[in-house]
Amino acid sequence: MNMVKSRLLGQSTLKSTIIGVVPKTSGSDDVDEDLSSLHPIGTAAVVVQITGTNWPRPAYTLLVTGLCRFRVESLLQETPYPVASVKQLDKLSDSDNEEIQSSEELGTLAENFREHAAELVDMLDTSLPVVAKLKKMLDSVPSQHLPDICSTIVKASFSEKIEVLDAVDLVERFKKALPLLIRQIEGLKLLKKARKEGNVEIVTRKEMSRPLNIRGMFRKQDADIDDEDRDEDIDDNSDLEAKIKGANMPEQALKSAQKEFKRLKKMPAHMPEHAMIRSPYFKSYVHCHCNVHLTIFSFLFMYYVCVCYRKDLDADHYGLDKLKKRVIEYLAVRQLKNSLKGPILCFVGPPGVGKTSVGRSLAYTLGREFHRISLGGVCDQSDIRGHRRTYIGSMPGRIIQGLRIANTNNPVFLLDEIDKLSKGIHGDPAAALLEVLDPEQNHSFVDHYLNVPFDLSQILFIATANNMATIPPALLDRMELIQIPGYTLEEKLHIADRHLIPKQFKEHGLNNEHLQIPSDTIKLIIASYTREAGVRTLERRIAAVCRAVAVKVLKSSSSRNLKADTVKKDKGQETNVETAGDSSAFSYPPEMPIIIDEAAVEDILGPIIYHQEMSERLSQPGVAIGLAWTVMGGEIMFVEATRMAGDGKITLTGQLGEVMKESASLALNWVRANVKKLHLDSSKDLLKNTDIHIHFPAGAVEKDGPSAGITIATVLTSLFGDRCVRSDTAMTGEITLRGLVLPVGGIKEKVLAAHRAGIQRVILPQKNMKDLHEIPDHIKVKMISLV
Repeated sequence: MNMVKSRLLGQSTLKSTIIGVVPKTSGSDDVDEDLSSLHPIGTAAVVVQITGTNWPRPAYTLLVTGLCRFRVESLLQETPYPVASVKQLDKLSDSDNEEIQSSEELGTLAENFREHAAELVDMLDTSLPVVAKLKKMLDSVPSQHLPDICSTIVKASFSEKIEVLDAVDLVERFKKALPLLIRQIEGLKLLKKARKEGNVEIVTRKEMSRPLNIRGMFRKQDADIDDEDRDEDIDDNSDLEAKIKGANMPEQALKSAQKEFKRLKKMPAHMPEHAMIRSPYFKSYVHCHCNVHLTIFSFLFMYYVCVCYRKDLDADHYGLDKLKKRVIEYLAVRQLKNSLKGPILCFVGPPGVGKTSVGRSLAYTLGREFHRISLGGVCDQSDIRGHRRTYIGSMPGRIIQGLRIANTNNPVFLLDEIDKLSKGIHGDPAAALLEVLDPEQNHSFVDHYLNVPFDLSQILFIATANNMATIPPALLDRMELIQIPGYTLEEKLHIADRHLIPKQFKEHGLNNEHLQIPSDTIKLIIASYTREAGVRTLERRIAAVCRAVAVKVLKSSSSRNLKADTVKKDKGQETNVETAGDSSAFSYPPEMPIIIDEAAVEDILGPIIYHQEMSERLSQPGVAIGLAWTVMGGEIMFVEATRMAGDGKITLTGQLGEVMKESASLALNWVRANVKKLHLDSSKDLLKNTDIHIHFPAGAVEKDGPSAGITIATVLTSLFGDRCVRSDTAMTGEITLRGLVLPVGGIKEKVLAAHRAGIQRVILPQKNMKDLHEIPDHIKVKMISLV
């Protein structure tokens, strides 16, 4: 027990560990007593499942499967846990079964024993699931295991069970266990007879089967026990009361549960509230306070642990260094301080960059259960806090329901699309999340359905969002933001090679003998058929290529098989029979593998969608390229200006917001005030007898923000000076009336958008130098210019 205790409290796993289970001959429950009180014969067992919790006090239950008997030969170690040299007494193979078949005496004993065991099971209520499972098991279990199984389920003294354990010889074992079985049968017969004659009080069917300890034998080994089995476990008041007492609830929760249980016992069974309290309420109540606390770390060196977890994250996702660094920091602190509260992380980035999959990978890396809660469109605070039990059909909130599904009190919860919460007539779910996502408050979260405080501090919450602007400030303040911008072309190429192509090959039944997609082809698809921050469109394009190749492979194989059948008919049935009948000869036609080149891409995906047209569009004065940030990532933005005869009027088109209109007026006035500095014609006012029209293409898209100020000023200078702007240059920055260029946001997204569009140089404000560390070095060196 000291080994078990040290392993569990040290956050190490015991699953699949073989341990020695040795009975104690003394009646003391002290686990630290003298080892001389241990019985010399024990059982080698493998740990199958560990359940329990560290809160409010350490309490664990081990489910083990016995393997064989052993005898303790000598004690090798006493601290920190005993280790002994043992001698195996049983065989793990089925040689005992062969011995029973070859020995007449053993065969008779085994047959007699099986008949009595079947008789005992038939006397029980077979409508109970555990009895039905026991009956089914007796029909298939090897005969040599019958004495051990039956001696554990019958009512017998400790010394009688020790005698069965000590019986290494099969004949002796059958002879020791058979009287116990017969005694149990006779006891049940007397009980039934007494009940029939009315000499004893009427007992329930559950009380008749109570002497048999068979319910604990069939505890499910998986954590996700279905709801029907849980309902069977609480089908009467005595069982329900035992579950409440054994749940290790906090004191306040235990008092509340006992109060509700007293109400349940006094309540008539026909009342609707009776069924609601018995099944959904207590099922949620007891289950959530009996959760398993899954361990996170194995018993290894801290540095080695962090290195292993970094390798796991790198294997699942390419790039995302900032996110991985934060996760490793959390793991390191968690290793040093076991009571660290779970952080509230929020992954912010455009769609398709892997926010949700990173959360799932993080749960796998930590060894925790993963549960996703989609918050998109949620407009009722009861989805978070639950419904009060005064309503028919009430249920717990999504948090408590997630804990029931995860079957652990420290899972990883992914709050997906937290920026798409909406406020309705039933309250604001974002306000309900304030308590859930506050580490100082969520240790006493109260769900309206349970109506008792519940500790959520061990849960690792991860939120995802596309746009921080739509998240309420109070909720945003409770989360640690981790930006996940888009991928570069090189990163997308690695992701396609390592993840997307193997995944699509598997989904379409292809392999490298059918299809090969060179790196140059992937680059062509990325540059000419996708223009996104993530990789979802790239995955769809690769899937389209795989579908086209799958059709070609099937068509080519079918035509070759048809041609082979024709040749066979022309030469006679007896000629070339083996070759024609061998389907594997036509699995891979000689033109395989199909190598996808530029011509094949255009044939499958159609004409190129995105052209590198910068030089054509910037071949005349009054046109420049700006950079914009959207929830989908960065975008390039053309700004066009023209002048015509008029009276100095300015026209702005392209669905511009108020801030952008102000930026246009400010840029025009700054150009007019700095005519000499910009080497423009200063002999007259630039707007005299002239109208200016500034247009932002893609007029169906709303545009706003101050970051286009420097671009508008450049366009106007180009127009009035009759000079073209460089076609390989894009820019972003806010301009002031004095000509200062102020910093703007979304630098990495904007630079990556320019890189995707084939732009060679990006002009940024000098004060945005602090954001350059997020940009990959090979892009930063080639493209960035500061002003």
